[in-house]
Amino acid sequence: MSGGPLVIRRAAPADAPLILRFIEGLAEYERLRHACVATEEAVRETLFGEDPAAWVHIAELDGAPVGFALWCRNYSTFLARPGIWLEDLYVVPEARGRGTGKALLATLARLATERGWGRVDWAVLDWNAPSIAFYRSLGAVGLDDWTTFRLEGEALARVAAAGHAVR
Repeated sequence: MSGGPLVIRRAAPADAPLILRFIEGLAEYERLRHACVATEEAVRETLFGEDPAAWVHIAELDGAPVGFALWCRNYSTFLARPGIWLEDLYVVPEARGRGTGKALLATLARLATERGWGRVDWAVLDWNAPSIAFYRSLGAVGLDDWTTFRLEGEALARVAAAGHAVR
């Protein structure tokens, strides 16, 4: 990579294999490869099917794909405005430190401000000091007073079965 132009573009259905490779690269980096069960078919259906669950921006450096941001809409009741939940931000190791992550975040920030949305939120693993330092350098603030919870697998099924019917 010679330092040529950095381009951020919206992903297309043909990018499904590339997106899966980035997801797998992120899972390796986060030491969670064992938990990654995504398939190319599932990526294609959930991101480019009839009802997309999220959207992706691809970063290209010198014409080669080097990273991605995968995001969906969220909503702040306090602001009474939508926002962006950044699910994944990943840059291949050889392209780190060249402004790629910052350009991806700037793209999402610009999208949020152009649409009148209130904020961009994401989570980062506690041990990921390089990413935490990077996010803080941009002015992002860690929300230390909040704890993230998740329902999945058997617990998700159990709670769903115990719930009331939605009408």
